Amino acid sequence: MKVIEKIQSLQEGKVVFSFEFFPPKTEDGVDNLFERMDRMVTHNPSFCDITWGAGGSTADLTLDIANKMQNIISVETMMHLTCTNMPVEKIDHALQTIKSNGIQNVLALRGDPPHGQDKFVQVEGGFSCALDLVKHIRSKYGDYFGITVAGYPEAHPDAIGNDGVATPEAYQNDLAYLKRKVDAGADLIVTQLFYDTDIFLKFVNDCRQIGINCPIVPGIMPINNYKGFLRMTGFCKTKIPAEITAALEAIKDNEEAVKAYGVHLGTEMCRKILAHGIKTLHLYTLNMEKSALAILMNLGLIEESKISRSLPWRRPANVFRVKEDVRPIFWSNPPKSYITRTIGWDQFPHGRWGDSRNPSYGALTDHQVHKVFEPSPFSFVWSYY
Repeated sequence: MKVIEKIQSLQEGKVVFSFEFFPPKTEDGVDNLFERMDRMVTHNPSFCDITWGAGGSTADLTLDIANKMQNIISVETMMHLTCTNMPVEKIDHALQTIKSNGIQNVLALRGDPPHGQDKFVQVEGGFSCALDLVKHIRSKYGDYFGITVAGYPEAHPDAIGNDGVATPEAYQNDLAYLKRKVDAGADLIVTQLFYDTDIFLKFVNDCRQIGINCPIVPGIMPINNYKGFLRMTGFCKTKIPAEITAALEAIKDNEEAVKAYGVHLGTEMCRKILAHGIKTLHLYTLNMEKSALAILMNLGLIEESKISRSLPWRRPANVFRVKEDVRPIFWSNPPKSYITRTIGWDQFPHGRWGDSRNPSYGALTDHQVHKVFEPSPFSFVWSYY
């Protein structure tokens, strides 16, 4: 399902949130990401997205992770796609791959220069900007994909001067370019990270003034690490309010205090945004869960004790499988064993999937349970899952 359709169908006043992840560098990191993602998705985000490395450096891994997010984790998945150093053939390969996997959402970006390069360089047969990518997706794939684009409350980093701000002319030019992306077929905007909420609210109002009427989703990045915060905001040329700088300077050597402050700051930023009638939040997790979930708990958007599903498995997110009443279990794919993933099922059906001490287990031993429920990794069965 397209994310824009999910947002448009929301009940009045309902708030939705989403998470962003990036491809880890190691196999163990990928396994850990899926475990973390599986836990976070129990809180029912509207979607999750996965980033695409500069110049397609993580292309194969991103495509694999996106496929598993959509079809094993069963969360609506949005894949980033950049056109930096990307010939059209490689872009179409990525789009055709995710379409065949039932994914309908793309975040279209120009992207950053590949590692070791200072400037974006258009490759022969490639695109020069995200606008070109949006036009290409719409012209070749019609309305199949929901297209999201990036918005920059302080203007794109390329438009920000050495003094840390964009000139009024540069800011207006950036807004005009954003409108061209929307007019070309983008139906959703997710913003660059920011820490001055007033700048974001002004940006939304400025967009509305020039006729950008699609949803604008604020990108919130919890502060988890002082040095990482400085590195990221420096790279993005993000303005840091003086009170935030002062608060962090006093605790910068205390990692737990920095995280706690990051949760407090993120919560207050979100409260102010929600108070202005914006009902969507996008959390840049940096592949970490605690701070993002703590912010959502503080806002009352999730409760750890009230995680529930109408079925003992998640509804398929794959657009071609949304009506399935049963799920195939591909035993070699899930990051956890069937026994591990069903350890908490004490209600369905009749307690059979819960604690082995439950009387419904009868005389089965642990060894017998293993033999019954752990078939060959090369087989699959149709089952409730």
